[in-house]
Amino acid sequence: MRVVKAAAVQLSPVLYSREATVDKIVRTITELGQQGVRFATFPETVVPYYPYFSFLQPAYQIVAGREHLKLLDQSVTVPSPATHAIGDACREAGVVASIGVNERDGGTLYNTQLLFDADGALIQRRRKITPTYHERMIWGQGDGSGLCAVDSRVGRIGQLACWEHYNPLARYALMSDGEQIHSAMYPGSIFGNLFSEQTEVNVRQHALESACFVVCATAWLDADQQAQIAQDTGGSIGPISGGCFTAIVAPDGTLLGEAVRSGEGVVIADLDFARIDKRKQLMDSRGHYSRPELLSLRIDRTPAAHVGDRTNRNADD
Repeated sequence: MRVVKAAAVQLSPVLYSREATVDKIVRTITELGQQGVRFATFPETVVPYYPYFSFLQPAYQIVAGREHLKLLDQSVTVPSPATHAIGDACREAGVVASIGVNERDGGTLYNTQLLFDADGALIQRRRKITPTYHERMIWGQGDGSGLCAVDSRVGRIGQLACWEHYNPLARYALMSDGEQIHSAMYPGSIFGNLFSEQTEVNVRQHALESACFVVCATAWLDADQQAQIAQDTGGSIGPISGGCFTAIVAPDGTLLGEAVRSGEGVVIADLDFARIDKRKQLMDSRGHYSRPELLSLRIDRTPAAHVGDRTNRNADD
């Protein structure tokens, strides 16, 4: 039976710098590879940084201010030198990595999860389907094409960002697709300690229902970064404190190792896939514990296109 060494990474972005944050991630992937890690999850939109300003500023300040434009300028296009650098690091280290980025597509930003295989190939780019509350001022909506698990060197992986874990149908889309490792990412350093407790409930429940391993990562803002964001937005530090929970959860809902709740740090654990079968022997949500004749999920995984070009129309149309 397969055993995979995995890492949940809690780290700080290099504030306001895509290039420096990518360099930091590349170094971390290299270090993890040297430790024998074969799968790693990094925080939500850690490249270049989560838009904390959108929680501190009202709408009119976002429109009139510079913070949104700064984020737009430093965000990631796919493909780009930033994605090539991360892919190269994964190939050289032999690590499969799930990384959250602010993705720029034209003039719109998306909360995007990038999954790189151990050969450096980008095997999934999925966008958060519904930005949460204040995030709707910043990000566009994703489509259903990413609501699936994908095969990688280490196993079948599904990804969701933050409060997508409060959408039971989105989670079941991945459960039904047979995910073995679930990559969960949250912003961290926001919403206070209650948010970290809620995150723990979120990911442990998903592990139990999906009978998979959950590798969950949140970001961390140090005191200087908090002060800088507060100064730049005119907000206070309180709302961008706490809220961290970086951990690895087994299919029976137990934590593998001690969670990281403050500071930078890494949780590393061995994922023994025999534990998936043991859990599913009791409860398989996509098999003997489901009742498809009573309850079923309809998913539209068609990629959403902004323009449809009908090139085969008849002359009489």
